[in-house]
Amino acid sequence: MPLYRRADLPVGERVRDLLGRMTLTEKVGQLNQRLYGWHAWRRTPNGFAVTEKLVAEARRYGGIGAVYGLQRADAWSGQGWATGATADDGAELAAEVQRAIVTESRLGIPALFVEEVPHGHQALDGTVLPVALAVASSWDPDLYERASQAVATEVRARGAHVALVSTLDVLRDPRWGRAEETFGEDPYLAAVFTTAAVRGLQGCGAGEPVPADRVAVVLKHAAGQGATIGGRNWAATELGWRELAEIHLPPVRAAVDAGAAGLMAAYSEVDGLPVAANRHLLTDVIRGALGFDGLVMADGTALDRLLRLTGDPVSAAALALRAGTDLSLWDEVFPHLGTAVERGLLTEEELDHAVSRVLALKFRLGLFDEPAVPPAGVDHARREAARLSAELAARSVTLLRDDGQLPLRGRRIAVLGPHADTLDHALGDYTAPQRPDAGTTIAAALRAAVPVGTEVVTAPGADIATDDESAISAAVALARDADVVVLCLGGSSARDAETRFDVNGAALTGGPRSQMTAGEGVDLAALRVGAGQYALLRRVAATGTPVVAVVVQGRPHVLGEVLSTAAACLNVFYPGPALGTAVTDVLLGRREPQGRLPVSLPRDAASLPVHYNHRDHDWAGYLDAPPGPLLPFGSGLGAHPLVLSAPELLPGKQVSVTELRAGTELTCRVSIRNDGPVRASTVVQLYLRRITASTWPRTRELRGFRWVEVPAGGCVTVELTVGAAQVSAVDDCGRPQVEAGLVELQTGTSVADLTGVRLLLTTAATAVAQPEGVSPSAGVPRSPSSSPGPPERTATQAPPGTRPAQRAL
Repeated sequence: MPLYRRADLPVGERVRDLLGRMTLTEKVGQLNQRLYGWHAWRRTPNGFAVTEKLVAEARRYGGIGAVYGLQRADAWSGQGWATGATADDGAELAAEVQRAIVTESRLGIPALFVEEVPHGHQALDGTVLPVALAVASSWDPDLYERASQAVATEVRARGAHVALVSTLDVLRDPRWGRAEETFGEDPYLAAVFTTAAVRGLQGCGAGEPVPADRVAVVLKHAAGQGATIGGRNWAATELGWRELAEIHLPPVRAAVDAGAAGLMAAYSEVDGLPVAANRHLLTDVIRGALGFDGLVMADGTALDRLLRLTGDPVSAAALALRAGTDLSLWDEVFPHLGTAVERGLLTEEELDHAVSRVLALKFRLGLFDEPAVPPAGVDHARREAARLSAELAARSVTLLRDDGQLPLRGRRIAVLGPHADTLDHALGDYTAPQRPDAGTTIAAALRAAVPVGTEVVTAPGADIATDDESAISAAVALARDADVVVLCLGGSSARDAETRFDVNGAALTGGPRSQMTAGEGVDLAALRVGAGQYALLRRVAATGTPVVAVVVQGRPHVLGEVLSTAAACLNVFYPGPALGTAVTDVLLGRREPQGRLPVSLPRDAASLPVHYNHRDHDWAGYLDAPPGPLLPFGSGLGAHPLVLSAPELLPGKQVSVTELRAGTELTCRVSIRNDGPVRASTVVQLYLRRITASTWPRTRELRGFRWVEVPAGGCVTVELTVGAAQVSAVDDCGRPQVEAGLVELQTGTSVADLTGVRLLLTTAATAVAQPEGVSPSAGVPRSPSSSPGPPERTATQAPPGTRPAQRAL
């Protein structure tokens, strides 16, 4: 038996043995992922048959490295219920395609089957999770980890091996159409949920065997794609290396530390060089400084764009591989790697490093061996994933305003707006067609939940994206006769038969009937939905019937008019099939709204950027607009306002850098009092503000959080850990480092409601504390938003009609 066939040997030894038996052509084949998976097979009366295109590709290289999207279903792939693979036959399809590939491989090398899993498996019958922006609104990484684990079991049971998951992009411009695929604007929050994704989906560390009920994860996109100029898809960035290190590399570092099997290189450029060809970022920083030893995959057709730099595909292939890209996706560049070796542009040893990483992942997944434990049944996994998806959706519902209209009251409720009685627009981009009985609309859920004798009527009144007002009159008539209106507004990433597609599957904007206001390829300059929705809002409000707005969206739209017009407002980033139940439970008071914003809501698109953790410089705002967002990061109202004390540091307010590096930890303690008549919850957020720093500091940086429930009339104490991770800065490569100086630890329920306590980080030779409120050195930056004020104070309950989480910066 060849050594690479022996399951008892270490992965490295098996890889070396197999690599030594391969020809140059076979090695190149292992680095190619050229096929669209839906072109590899077709349905027959007896099941599935592979296509000549698949067989020809396998013969060309003596095998195939990876096949993308065997089970992907959507308008772009053209796979639907009549042609695609369902949960019942996905495993059969995968097995049939794998047999054909292995048959054409002289050495019997199987392929990796790679599937899109940005928020659940993008396949027929695949569980749909809330989009990443909704997941982040839950501020519950443990729940997300459990949901990810259930999805992994489902995907693996269908025969797939690798999940492409969106976790690494940090949203710096809400005009970007892919905002919904991010965990928001904060690098710490993105890092926490990235760790949860790896733990849940992959279930193992770097280099370890992937369990039979999990999948290897390739996380996208590394790095900086959430900060493209003007929020434009595929565009360049204007990032310096320090900005990249502080904002965009923390989730990448979290992925590396958690053991992610792979990273996908971003489409964007850093310092004028596309990431897939950026050796300093991929090799020096991510592989070298951060210690990543996994697989780097190019994004779809990204390598073909390198022809603009090199002029020929052979040089482009060498450029990308030498930069650190291992595996292609749909491009015509990597097939020329063999020629690049023959011409001396690339050594075979350099090629072998990339091939080794692909082969190692196949061995870790057990593709050469019989699985020790068969995966759990797909039906059980789907049921568990659906249950956890619904809980995530419920946790994400965020109350932005309420002047006493909730819970809903009245005998006649009008549910109006384009999101009132449909799910299509609430599922997010990268979603497969759904069965007719999948999920519940807001109108249907309310109708099923209200007491006997309460009437629920519904009408759309407007569509998502156009200025068509032809349906408004019917909706206004229902509003006039109702006791309360639930007005369901928002955006959509739903693709349909009308959608045109770019070469990589991104939507091409335009078309008079298009309803997309978000999604890949759908960037939005003014951050406003169709004019018809605003007209509906005004006409309904003019009836005098109280309005409760429910905004269902995939990016932070401009909501000033909605918040000023409606008596109450819920925000729900695309929650998936559980939309109706999640919203209804909050509307009827069955569940406390628990979501908190992972992004700042802008006043208007002209005032961007509005992310909270900008550099700390004095700025009084524009002449025609105040500074800051409409609602800040971390905002959200619960059942009742809570009273937070000022934070207290234990055992003291001074610690040495040496002690922190050795593992010493302090405790930040805060008490929370509930003066209300019902139990209430909140997210206690911990922020770091640098008073002195070696580089210009940011206003503040999220460094921890904890969910807290406080009984009616009760008080609880929360303790948050403060160690090296909470006070560290990063170097230009994103590695954490603890600096001596003065910092402030701040706590609150959003960045607009913080109190702080100062901590002196000393060196061994300097242990003298600076007086409170006194600048420890000349030139300490100050601004209205960061002025320390009194060193400690107690947060008090807001007057009636206002709540701390609603105040802007």
